Amino acid sequence: MSEWFDETLHDAYHQGFKVREVLFESKTEHQHLIIFESGSFGRVMALDGIIQTTERDEFIYHEMLAHTPLFAHGNAKNVLIIGGGDGGLLREVLKHPEVESVVQVEIDQAVIDMCVKYLPQHSDGAYNNSRAEIVIGDGIDFVTQCDRKFDVILSDSTDPIGPGEVLFTSPFYQGIQRCLSSGGIFAAQNGVAFMQPDEVSTTHKRLSPLFTDTAFYAAAVPTYVGGIMTFAWASDNSGLREQDLTTLQNRFVTSGIKTRYYNPALHLGAFALPQYLIDSLT
Repeated sequence: MSEWFDETLHDAYHQGFKVREVLFESKTEHQHLIIFESGSFGRVMALDGIIQTTERDEFIYHEMLAHTPLFAHGNAKNVLIIGGGDGGLLREVLKHPEVESVVQVEIDQAVIDMCVKYLPQHSDGAYNNSRAEIVIGDGIDFVTQCDRKFDVILSDSTDPIGPGEVLFTSPFYQGIQRCLSSGGIFAAQNGVAFMQPDEVSTTHKRLSPLFTDTAFYAAAVPTYVGGIMTFAWASDNSGLREQDLTTLQNRFVTSGIKTRYYNPALHLGAFALPQYLIDSLT
Protein backbone atom coordinates (compact mmCIF):
# COMPACT_ATOMS: atom_id res chain seq x y z
CA MET A 1 0.00 0.00 0.00
CA SER A 2 1.23 3.55 -0.75
CA GLU A 3 1.98 6.14 1.90
CA TRP A 4 -1.40 7.76 1.23
CA PHE A 5 -4.93 6.33 1.10
CA ASP A 6 -6.88 8.08 -1.65
CA GLU A 7 -10.64 7.83 -1.36
CA THR A 8 -12.40 6.85 -4.59
CA LEU A 9 -15.93 8.11 -3.96
CA HIS A 10 -15.83 10.77 -6.69
CA ASP A 11 -14.46 10.38 -10.21
CA ALA A 12 -12.87 13.83 -10.49
CA TYR A 13 -12.18 14.74 -6.85
CA HIS A 14 -10.57 12.92 -3.96
CA GLN A 15 -9.23 13.30 -0.47
CA GLY A 16 -6.19 11.56 0.92
CA PHE A 17 -5.23 10.25 4.35
CA LYS A 18 -1.61 9.72 5.33
CA VAL A 19 -1.19 6.09 6.35
CA ARG A 20 1.02 5.40 9.34
CA GLU A 21 0.16 1.72 9.67
CA VAL A 22 -2.30 -0.68 8.07
CA LEU A 23 -3.98 -2.55 10.93
CA PHE A 24 -6.25 -4.83 8.89
CA GLU A 25 -7.03 -5.36 5.23
CA SER A 26 -9.12 -8.10 3.65
CA LYS A 27 -11.72 -8.87 1.03
CA THR A 28 -14.74 -9.98 3.05
CA GLU A 29 -17.71 -11.90 1.68
CA HIS A 30 -19.28 -8.60 0.63
CA GLN A 31 -16.62 -5.87 0.25
CA HIS A 32 -13.01 -4.76 0.61
CA LEU A 33 -12.34 -3.69 4.19
CA ILE A 34 -9.34 -1.76 5.45
CA ILE A 35 -8.58 -0.20 8.83
CA PHE A 36 -5.47 1.93 9.17
CA GLU A 37 -3.79 4.38 11.52
CA SER A 38 -3.80 7.82 9.91
CA GLY A 39 -1.69 10.90 10.46
CA SER A 40 -4.40 13.20 11.78
CA PHE A 41 -7.76 11.41 12.12
CA GLY A 42 -6.72 8.49 14.30
CA ARG A 43 -7.83 5.09 13.09
CA VAL A 44 -9.82 5.05 9.85
CA MET A 45 -12.08 2.42 8.32
CA ALA A 46 -12.87 2.24 4.59
CA LEU A 47 -15.05 -0.08 2.54
CA ASP A 48 -14.46 -0.54 -1.19
CA GLY A 49 -12.18 2.47 -1.23
CA ILE A 50 -14.65 4.81 0.49
CA ILE A 51 -14.02 6.25 3.96
CA GLN A 52 -16.70 5.17 6.40
CA THR A 53 -15.57 6.44 9.78
CA THR A 54 -12.62 7.89 11.70
CA GLU A 55 -11.82 7.99 15.38
CA ARG A 56 -11.44 11.75 15.44
CA ASP A 57 -14.84 12.94 14.22
CA GLU A 58 -17.20 9.94 14.33
CA PHE A 59 -19.03 11.46 17.31
CA ILE A 60 -20.52 14.22 15.15
CA TYR A 61 -22.16 11.84 12.71
CA HIS A 62 -23.32 9.27 15.26
CA GLU A 63 -24.70 11.81 17.72
CA MET A 64 -26.71 13.61 15.06
CA LEU A 65 -28.10 10.44 13.50
CA ALA A 66 -29.09 9.00 16.89
CA HIS A 67 -30.09 11.86 19.15
CA THR A 68 -31.99 14.06 16.70
CA PRO A 69 -34.78 11.49 16.06
CA LEU A 70 -34.68 9.99 19.56
CA PHE A 71 -35.05 13.28 21.41
CA ALA A 72 -37.67 14.41 18.89
CA HIS A 73 -39.68 11.24 19.57
CA GLY A 74 -39.21 11.42 23.31
CA ASN A 75 -40.35 7.91 24.19
CA ALA A 76 -38.86 5.41 21.75
CA LYS A 77 -38.89 1.94 23.28
CA ASN A 78 -37.85 -0.15 20.29
CA VAL A 79 -35.22 0.97 17.78
CA LEU A 80 -34.01 -0.62 14.55
CA ILE A 81 -30.58 0.14 13.08
CA ILE A 82 -29.79 -0.89 9.52
CA GLY A 83 -26.03 -1.09 8.94
CA GLY A 84 -23.76 0.67 11.40
CA GLY A 85 -21.31 -2.20 11.84
CA ASP A 86 -18.68 0.05 13.43
CA GLY A 87 -20.95 0.24 16.51
CA GLY A 88 -20.93 4.01 16.97
CA LEU A 89 -24.63 4.47 16.32
CA LEU A 90 -25.56 1.55 18.57
CA ARG A 91 -23.45 3.13 21.31
CA GLU A 92 -25.32 6.44 21.09
CA VAL A 93 -28.81 4.88 20.87
CA LEU A 94 -28.18 2.79 23.98
CA LYS A 95 -27.44 5.95 25.96
CA HIS A 96 -31.18 6.69 25.95
CA PRO A 97 -32.65 5.19 29.14
CA GLU A 98 -36.15 4.84 27.68
CA VAL A 99 -34.92 2.54 24.89
CA GLU A 100 -35.75 -1.05 25.83
CA SER A 101 -34.40 -2.89 22.79
CA VAL A 102 -32.26 -2.19 19.75
CA VAL A 103 -32.13 -4.52 16.76
CA GLN A 104 -29.14 -3.95 14.51
CA VAL A 105 -29.09 -5.54 11.06
CA GLU A 106 -25.60 -5.60 9.55
CA ILE A 107 -24.80 -7.47 6.36
CA ASP A 108 -21.13 -8.11 7.12
CA GLN A 109 -20.04 -9.83 10.35
CA ALA A 110 -16.42 -9.02 9.54
CA VAL A 111 -17.10 -5.29 9.81
CA ILE A 112 -18.41 -5.74 13.36
CA ASP A 113 -15.58 -8.07 14.37
CA MET A 114 -12.78 -5.92 13.00
CA CYS A 115 -14.24 -2.67 14.34
CA VAL A 116 -14.62 -4.18 17.81
CA LYS A 117 -10.96 -5.20 17.60
CA TYR A 118 -9.40 -2.17 15.95
CA LEU A 119 -11.94 0.63 16.66
CA PRO A 120 -13.12 -0.37 20.15
CA GLN A 121 -14.04 3.18 21.19
CA HIS A 122 -16.72 3.27 18.50
CA SER A 123 -18.91 0.57 20.06
CA ASP A 124 -17.53 1.09 23.59
CA GLY A 125 -19.03 -2.18 24.79
CA ALA A 126 -22.39 -1.68 23.05
CA TYR A 127 -22.30 -5.13 21.46
CA ASN A 128 -22.31 -6.65 24.96
CA ASN A 129 -25.35 -4.68 26.08
CA SER A 130 -28.32 -6.90 26.93
CA ARG A 131 -30.71 -4.53 25.12
CA ALA A 132 -28.89 -5.05 21.80
CA GLU A 133 -29.87 -7.79 19.34
CA ILE A 134 -27.54 -8.24 16.37
CA VAL A 135 -28.85 -9.76 13.14
CA ILE A 136 -26.39 -10.59 10.36
CA GLY A 137 -28.33 -10.18 7.16
CA ASP A 138 -29.54 -7.89 4.40
CA GLY A 139 -31.36 -4.79 5.61
CA ILE A 140 -33.92 -4.79 2.81
CA ASP A 141 -34.78 -8.44 3.46
CA PHE A 142 -35.27 -7.69 7.14
CA VAL A 143 -37.66 -4.74 6.71
CA THR A 144 -39.71 -6.49 4.02
CA GLN A 145 -40.12 -9.71 6.02
CA CYS A 146 -40.08 -8.89 9.74
CA ASP A 147 -43.30 -8.81 11.77
CA ARG A 148 -42.08 -6.32 14.39
CA LYS A 149 -42.72 -2.61 14.77
CA PHE A 150 -40.15 0.01 15.76
CA ASP A 151 -40.57 3.50 17.16
CA VAL A 152 -37.41 4.79 15.49
CA ILE A 153 -35.58 3.27 12.51
CA LEU A 154 -32.09 4.47 11.60
CA SER A 155 -30.23 3.64 8.40
CA ASP A 156 -26.47 3.93 8.84
CA SER A 157 -25.49 2.60 5.44
CA THR A 158 -22.65 3.08 3.01
CA ASP A 159 -23.23 5.32 0.00
CA PRO A 160 -25.55 3.92 -2.70
CA ILE A 161 -22.73 1.85 -4.16
CA GLY A 162 -22.24 -1.89 -3.76
CA PRO A 163 -24.05 -3.56 -0.81
CA GLY A 164 -25.50 -0.22 0.35
CA GLU A 165 -27.24 0.61 -2.93
CA VAL A 166 -30.50 -1.19 -2.09
CA LEU A 167 -30.87 0.91 1.08
CA PHE A 168 -31.74 3.96 -1.04
CA THR A 169 -34.50 2.31 -3.12
CA SER A 170 -38.28 2.55 -2.99
CA PRO A 171 -38.72 -1.12 -1.91
CA PHE A 172 -36.45 -0.46 1.08
CA TYR A 173 -38.41 2.65 2.05
CA GLN A 174 -41.66 0.71 1.67
CA GLY A 175 -40.25 -1.87 4.06
CA ILE A 176 -39.36 0.91 6.49
CA GLN A 177 -42.94 2.17 6.33
CA ARG A 178 -44.37 -1.25 7.20
CA CYS A 179 -42.00 -1.68 10.17
CA LEU A 180 -42.40 1.80 11.61
CA SER A 181 -44.82 2.26 14.49
CA SER A 182 -47.54 4.88 14.26
CA GLY A 183 -45.93 8.22 15.05
CA GLY A 184 -42.46 6.77 14.52
CA ILE A 185 -39.43 8.36 12.88
CA PHE A 186 -37.09 7.15 10.16
CA ALA A 187 -33.70 8.84 9.75
CA ALA A 188 -30.83 7.94 7.43
CA GLN A 189 -27.48 9.22 6.22
CA ASN A 190 -27.96 10.80 2.83
CA GLY A 191 -24.54 11.84 1.60
CA VAL A 192 -22.79 15.18 1.13
CA ALA A 193 -25.41 17.10 -0.82
CA PHE A 194 -23.08 19.52 -2.60
CA MET A 195 -21.09 16.63 -4.07
CA GLN A 196 -23.98 14.16 -4.38
CA PRO A 197 -27.06 16.32 -5.13
CA ASP A 198 -29.01 13.55 -6.82
CA GLU A 199 -29.04 11.49 -3.60
CA VAL A 200 -31.13 14.09 -1.78
CA SER A 201 -33.61 14.75 -4.58
CA THR A 202 -34.02 11.03 -5.30
CA THR A 203 -34.58 10.16 -1.65
CA HIS A 204 -37.13 12.97 -1.35
CA LYS A 205 -39.08 11.66 -4.36
CA ARG A 206 -39.08 8.11 -3.01
CA LEU A 207 -39.99 8.93 0.60
CA SER A 208 -42.65 11.59 -0.06
CA PRO A 209 -45.38 9.22 -1.33
CA LEU A 210 -44.95 7.03 1.76
CA PHE A 211 -44.84 9.55 4.62
CA THR A 212 -46.77 12.74 5.35
CA ASP A 213 -43.66 14.51 6.65
CA THR A 214 -40.35 14.18 4.83
CA ALA A 215 -37.39 16.46 5.38
CA PHE A 216 -33.63 16.66 5.69
CA TYR A 217 -31.29 17.92 8.36
CA ALA A 218 -27.56 18.47 8.26
CA ALA A 219 -24.25 18.41 10.11
CA ALA A 220 -20.69 19.28 9.14
CA VAL A 221 -18.54 16.15 9.47
CA PRO A 222 -14.93 16.82 8.35
CA THR A 223 -14.35 13.25 7.14
CA TYR A 224 -17.25 13.51 4.68
CA VAL A 225 -15.54 16.20 2.66
CA GLY A 226 -17.22 18.56 0.22
CA GLY A 227 -19.83 20.31 2.36
CA ILE A 228 -22.52 19.38 4.84
CA MET A 229 -23.62 15.80 5.44
CA THR A 230 -27.38 15.45 5.03
CA PHE A 231 -29.71 13.10 6.89
CA ALA A 232 -33.10 12.04 5.56
CA TRP A 233 -36.12 12.31 7.89
CA ALA A 234 -39.55 10.73 7.47
CA SER A 235 -42.57 10.39 9.73
CA ASP A 236 -46.35 10.57 9.69
CA ASN A 237 -46.26 13.03 12.59
CA SER A 238 -44.96 16.45 11.49
CA GLY A 239 -45.12 17.68 15.08
CA LEU A 240 -42.11 15.56 15.98
CA ARG A 241 -39.88 17.57 13.65
CA GLU A 242 -41.29 20.80 15.04
CA GLN A 243 -40.60 20.19 18.74
CA ASP A 244 -39.96 23.41 20.65
CA LEU A 245 -36.61 24.17 22.24
CA THR A 246 -37.89 23.93 25.80
CA THR A 247 -39.22 20.41 25.27
CA LEU A 248 -35.96 19.26 23.70
CA GLN A 249 -33.89 20.85 26.46
CA ASN A 250 -35.98 19.19 29.16
CA ARG A 251 -35.60 15.79 27.51
CA PHE A 252 -31.88 16.31 27.01
CA VAL A 253 -31.23 17.30 30.62
CA THR A 254 -33.46 14.55 32.01
CA SER A 255 -31.64 11.90 29.96
CA GLY A 256 -28.30 12.73 31.55
CA ILE A 257 -26.61 12.07 28.20
CA LYS A 258 -23.29 13.84 27.66
CA THR A 259 -22.54 14.86 24.08
CA ARG A 260 -19.66 16.49 22.23
CA TYR A 261 -21.62 17.85 19.25
CA TYR A 262 -25.38 17.46 19.62
CA ASN A 263 -27.43 19.88 21.69
CA PRO A 264 -31.09 20.95 21.50
CA ALA A 265 -30.41 24.30 19.82
CA LEU A 266 -28.28 22.62 17.18
CA HIS A 267 -31.04 20.02 16.76
CA LEU A 268 -33.51 22.73 15.72
CA GLY A 269 -31.00 24.59 13.55
CA ALA A 270 -29.98 21.44 11.68
CA PHE A 271 -33.29 21.47 9.79
CA ALA A 272 -32.49 24.90 8.29
CA LEU A 273 -31.07 24.04 4.87
CA PRO A 274 -29.10 26.10 2.33
CA GLN A 275 -31.14 27.36 -0.60
CA TYR A 276 -29.43 25.12 -3.17
CA LEU A 277 -30.67 22.12 -1.22
CA ILE A 278 -34.19 23.51 -0.85
CA ASP A 279 -34.31 24.19 -4.59
CA SER A 280 -33.30 20.59 -5.34
CA LEU A 281 -36.41 19.32 -3.53
CA THR A 282 -38.93 21.20 -5.67
